[in-house]
Amino acid sequence: MFKRYRVVIALLLFFAGMLNYLDRAALSVMAPLVKQDLHINDAQMGILFSCFFIGYCAFCFIGGWCADRFGPRRVYAWAATIWSLFCGATALVTGFAHLLIVRMLFGVGEGPMGTTTNKSIANWFPKQEVGRAVGFTNAGQPLGAAIAAPIVGLVGWHFGWRIAFVVIALLGFIWVGCWLLLFRDKPEQHPRVSQEESDYIARNRPASLKSAASPQQDPHSLWRYVFSLPVLGVASAFFCFNYIQFFFLSWLPSYLTDFQHLDIKSMSIIGVLPWLGATVGFLGGGMVSDMLYRRTHNFLLSRKLVIFVGLAVAAVCVMLTAWSSNVVSAVTLITLASVFAYMTPQACWSLLQDIVPPGRIGTAGGFVHLLANLAGILSPGITGFLIQYGGGYHTAFVLASLLALAGMLLLAVLVREKGVASLRALATE
Repeated sequence: MFKRYRVVIALLLFFAGMLNYLDRAALSVMAPLVKQDLHINDAQMGILFSCFFIGYCAFCFIGGWCADRFGPRRVYAWAATIWSLFCGATALVTGFAHLLIVRMLFGVGEGPMGTTTNKSIANWFPKQEVGRAVGFTNAGQPLGAAIAAPIVGLVGWHFGWRIAFVVIALLGFIWVGCWLLLFRDKPEQHPRVSQEESDYIARNRPASLKSAASPQQDPHSLWRYVFSLPVLGVASAFFCFNYIQFFFLSWLPSYLTDFQHLDIKSMSIIGVLPWLGATVGFLGGGMVSDMLYRRTHNFLLSRKLVIFVGLAVAAVCVMLTAWSSNVVSAVTLITLASVFAYMTPQACWSLLQDIVPPGRIGTAGGFVHLLANLAGILSPGITGFLIQYGGGYHTAFVLASLLALAGMLLLAVLVREKGVASLRALATE
């Protein structure tokens, strides 16, 4: 496997996801210190977590369109430069309003990541490897959140929270240099890729319609694809997963310190466990979905089944956490919820690649990512107000659980063989 250059691409995307989530999780880890230093309450912190996704959601779609238009190499380089710049700028804030602006601009930089990663995978990996490729590359994201707790927490503990943001910004700039040096938009453009590997990838593109028209040649408007029921069904399941993800990403450190009464140092260690579980879920979900595909030869069924099981188990574990009275049971349930919840996003991404023609993957993926990441605006803010005014963490966990069940239902209703076949037929007209 390591003789194939696409492994290098997978590693680049893996580290991009790790840095992306390390950056965005940093404020959550440092929240107890930031709140004290800048005199911010829980409701205001929820707004800060949510405002990140205003810029993020807009540039999920814009970034996907740009990836189709200009290629993932340039788009990812610009995006990572912007998010690293504003991550570092967090060290300079002096109050709530200043931090609000920086977080919004930070979100602009991070917005294109998911769709540009998916476009890169669509260009570089054969269909039979898509599940593993998406699972492996996206596994860097929860791993980044996992290492955020000890790295950011301990750096902040010893040197102050501002220094922690400077350190991780520098890591981002290093990654940009590696990306520009090692990545090209397609295998056939890279001098280090053998002709054999390039031909193999070209024959087995991940989208089912390798010969579909380019965006400029396709007679159908992109809106015919993005507003189709199968695409909206994938977006709905992704939204419900994201609600849980951003609930944990934004509020888990505060939950462990404020509700379970851990200090910053203990939280920095224990807080790693759910994200290690999420990493297992990403990797395991990709392998399981590819295994199901090899056995059933049904791409749609194999991906939907992984999403169903993942959301179902996560819903039960999150609901039980609402009644957990001690830190051991709470962290165990949250970790188990993370394992299964994080089986779903790579199944959503790879499912989308089979639904939408290659020339529309970036744009359609950007639209799905936009809708899914509206959860990033809603989840942290709603949770903050529930903690402050609406019943506390108990109510927040119950709501997250119910949304996971809603995601299962919407996927079942909207993503069906007949609708997917109609969309494929549209693309070949």
